[in-house]
Amino acid sequence: MSLGLVYKNKKHIFDEIEKETPYLSYPLFEDTGLVNQGFSTRLGGVSKGYYASLNLSFDRGDRKEAVAENFRRIGNAIGVRCEDMVLSKQTHTTNVRIVTEEDRGKGIVRDRDYTDVDGLVTDVPGLCLVTTYADCVPLYFVDPVRKVIGLSHSGWRGTVGKIGRKTVELMHSRFGSDPGDILAAVGPSVCMECYEVSYDVIGRFKESFDEKYWDQLFYEKPDGKYQLDLWRANELIFLESGIDPEHIAVTNVCTHCNSKILYSHRASGDRRGNLCAFLALKK
Repeated sequence: MSLGLVYKNKKHIFDEIEKETPYLSYPLFEDTGLVNQGFSTRLGGVSKGYYASLNLSFDRGDRKEAVAENFRRIGNAIGVRCEDMVLSKQTHTTNVRIVTEEDRGKGIVRDRDYTDVDGLVTDVPGLCLVTTYADCVPLYFVDPVRKVIGLSHSGWRGTVGKIGRKTVELMHSRFGSDPGDILAAVGPSVCMECYEVSYDVIGRFKESFDEKYWDQLFYEKPDGKYQLDLWRANELIFLESGIDPEHIAVTNVCTHCNSKILYSHRASGDRRGNLCAFLALKK
């Protein structure tokens, strides 16, 4: 069941929900007819306790059998098989990996032979790119002309390092994608009002972004802390990468505001599971 990101001016969602495996998706991509795509919630799985219920992390102490069943359920809902998924190995880098047929199933049904990978790109139909989240920003990329896709994890470090731009550059250099053809989305993640940071983080953003954008990206509070807008920052990165403004969708769904149905590190700390973003070219 796709819920769609259609909640105008809302950060709180899902007063009631059906008892199946729901996920969020973008009409921007659905309209192409080229991809299976979605973003998981914490609903519709089999995990127990503070992992409840659709935890999609094998690394947080949950039962592996439960996580495997959760992946099977969300994959079935979105329309992809676990055997076709390829999972990132995120360490807040700006490294983007080309995913090939040889990677099919890695991180889900067989071991990964890579690490320090926060972005994935492929042109192989049927392969499903998967990245993990609990407040950080998922970035989706679909080139409907060259039939290339990308999916990248962008926390504040990835945003400062502009992993979104690096993903676009790799799609261009390896597969010939024209940035003007790419459709891109900023996925569910922590909103500006919920994302407090210290000046050392803001200092990095001042180095990375033109001063004319600072008032759009952050503001200082009386206590010397700052509120930071990762959504707008990644939208600006899309624009500077050459993506058409009409080809960009930006979430209005905050993981922290909706921590009852979306895992949030800021809300729960380590007592939580993980969400995942999924993106696959249809066969």
